[in-house]
Amino acid sequence: MNVLVLNCGSSSLKFQLVDSTTETRLARGVVERIGGQALCTYEPRHAPARKHAEPVRDHAGAVERVMRWLVGDGDGTGEGTGVLGSAGEVQAVGHRVVHGGESFRTHARIDAGVIRQIEDCMDLAPLHNPANLSGIRAARALLGEGVPMVAVFDTAFHSTMPETSYLYALPYQLYRRHRIRRYGFHGTSHAYLVQRFAELAGKPREGVDVITLHLGNGCSACAVRQGRSVATSMGFTPLEGLVMGTRCGDLDPSLVEHVALKEGMSLREMDTLLNKQSGLFGVSGLTSDMRELLDEEREHGDRRATLAIDLFVRRVKHYVGAYLAELDGAEALVFSGGIGENSPEVRRRVCDRLGWLGIELDPERNAALAPGTEGEVGVDGARVRIVVIPTDEERMIARETAAVLAGDRARG
Repeated sequence: MNVLVLNCGSSSLKFQLVDSTTETRLARGVVERIGGQALCTYEPRHAPARKHAEPVRDHAGAVERVMRWLVGDGDGTGEGTGVLGSAGEVQAVGHRVVHGGESFRTHARIDAGVIRQIEDCMDLAPLHNPANLSGIRAARALLGEGVPMVAVFDTAFHSTMPETSYLYALPYQLYRRHRIRRYGFHGTSHAYLVQRFAELAGKPREGVDVITLHLGNGCSACAVRQGRSVATSMGFTPLEGLVMGTRCGDLDPSLVEHVALKEGMSLREMDTLLNKQSGLFGVSGLTSDMRELLDEEREHGDRRATLAIDLFVRRVKHYVGAYLAELDGAEALVFSGGIGENSPEVRRRVCDRLGWLGIELDPERNAALAPGTEGEVGVDGARVRIVVIPTDEERMIARETAAVLAGDRARG
């Protein structure tokens, strides 16, 4: 089945076309700066990427642009660069939807009722769900309702958390009235890591107890027992938890009012400070990019670069220790995301002095693993395996889309 995976942001559209039977990626690309002169990138399988700029007014125009690419005339040259001519039609569409609230514990085939429920979650994800819905409506208008579509929710993987993990110690009526609770995010990534580790370990997903670390510009940790999320670091929003590129992660909530009063800032300005001006960028005063911070530390001995890195690592270690206690031990620590996959130095620092917990990094294996590749970097025979697995959220979305549609067919 050819599954078109769409990931709509507020002003962007990322896509992949995946043969879900073989999990082969047939094409991928992105339309950035939707609403003006957009930057368009298209990369068919076994061919170099093509880039050009053109006006794209809205998400409907972006989806139309994607389809023109896929049928072979994406840049107007008529050179037949598309893949659908030989691969067949788009047979299904999988949409990434950030927030499913408590309405969606699993992924769902899209119909009018599902769209209404996604709309009901807009106040939980005001920056993301409206863009996700724009992509859904644009795809349905262009491809017609004859092409089945599935909503794959970031929050669904974490819906298995027990109450003691997802509730905050606030008056319970706030949860009942407004659904104030921890939802967790990066669920598609964590689900992929769990499933891939199970394949590598030669066991069913239900037999896996691991800690997964999605470390990139956005970061989250997840404790997985018997293949199911039981705790995760992100909370009501993606702000909670680990130190990130520009997000502060955990902090004393009273600081919000204190800083706002001292600095004369509005709630909106405080939200911007916590989400876009903090984290690695805020501490270092230099950059949100871990690679650049490591370079600054190595080449110039920059004190604040080192401070930002150390804060980042300390918070990750904090969650690793907490989740080992949550799980009564784990069989593996899984690194992923742009930092987790590509930075042996960060992996080394996270695992440093954790041997007493059974986490022992092999320095040579760790240093030798090529960036973005899969492999073991722990000491043979250690109690906890240390594994690097490049995440593939688009492949997981295609996989989940095919599974939902297969389940629908099985039910008749």
